[in-house]
Amino acid sequence: MQHRIIVLGAGYTGASAAGRIARRLHRDDVAVTLVNAEPDFVERVRMHQLAAGQELTPRPLGEMFGDTGVTLKLAQVTGIDADARTVTVTTGGGTEDLQYDTLVYALGSGWNDQGVPGTAEHAHEIASRPGALRLRERLARLDAGRPVLVVGGGLTGVEAATEIAEARPDLDVSLAARGGLGDWLSAKGSRHLRKVFDGLGITVHENAEVTAVEADRVLTSDGRAVPAEVTVWTAGFAVHPIAQASALQVDGTGRIVVDDTMRSVSHPDVYAVGDAALVAGPGGKPLRMSCASGIPTAWQAADAIAARLTGGKLPEVPLRYFNQCISLGRKQGLIQYVTADDRAVRHALTGRLAATYKELICKGAAWGVAHPTMGLPTRRRRVVTEPSRTAPVTEAEAEAAA
Repeated sequence: MQHRIIVLGAGYTGASAAGRIARRLHRDDVAVTLVNAEPDFVERVRMHQLAAGQELTPRPLGEMFGDTGVTLKLAQVTGIDADARTVTVTTGGGTEDLQYDTLVYALGSGWNDQGVPGTAEHAHEIASRPGALRLRERLARLDAGRPVLVVGGGLTGVEAATEIAEARPDLDVSLAARGGLGDWLSAKGSRHLRKVFDGLGITVHENAEVTAVEADRVLTSDGRAVPAEVTVWTAGFAVHPIAQASALQVDGTGRIVVDDTMRSVSHPDVYAVGDAALVAGPGGKPLRMSCASGIPTAWQAADAIAARLTGGKLPEVPLRYFNQCISLGRKQGLIQYVTADDRAVRHALTGRLAATYKELICKGAAWGVAHPTMGLPTRRRRVVTEPSRTAPVTEAEAEAAA
């Protein structure tokens, strides 16, 4: 009888976790199933490029996991019964329940309209490939000189505004930020960001909290009405609601509360990774939703699962930040170096070299999904615990078995 491991979601974190688990455990002992709604791996960090009209390299999941021992199941996750250890999914053939011994929850996040009136009806999102493609089509129909407004002054908003402005210099592109432009950056980083925005002709509306989105404009809390034939909403993300509807312990935003090994504090046979997990970083500060945070949590969970099932040593790798990689179109970039808890330091890399750096990071992230052990040889270890156990072995049992 094989130990059934189900991974929900094939984004950066879910795909990395599934592949890494499969390379850590013997195929005769485990059945690893990766559930995803789409047949392709989506490079979410490139959605602003897709929206701006660029073509991305297709990455079929079937090819990525063809000889790894991971079974790909194309289905929409519709429910989780964490007490009964079942996942309900919907496929073209109907609804079915999948039973698991260990579950890895990696359904990630989507856009968050923050409850602002008119956003759902009038704004575009780029947190998903369908959303990015809809924006791409809308931008293609815009005549020269028409106003495009990006709402949100974080990393996603900055990248979207610069990418669109570079690809369509004939449009009137602007950005609305709740605070100051790049106010989280170092002085050097902030100066470079403003220089690039000026060079691309992007108008910045600072300290502009958007209170309503209409068909041809947005309204702000200080009474401004900003023209916008197209509004792109990048003001935060919200996690998938399925976890909150289950018996899993979550925080107020719906993120699953986990320990240092990414294991649910309420259900020890469930692990959560990426945006869906409430993970404590340096100083107890929660890790932000990002690819930089997500992939290390996927590795941590995969290695912890393998250790508990094989009687090995649990991973003790600290989760921390090193830099923030920001693309500013195809020709400019910004690498902001940060402390372990994600606070900017004075050092930053800018210009074309930074753009090349960011591109290498993006390519490396996609390569890492297909090579979750970073190309290093691995030995598939045998499972030493009973597959039917309600919970994985304890740390004391793991140390004794080692």
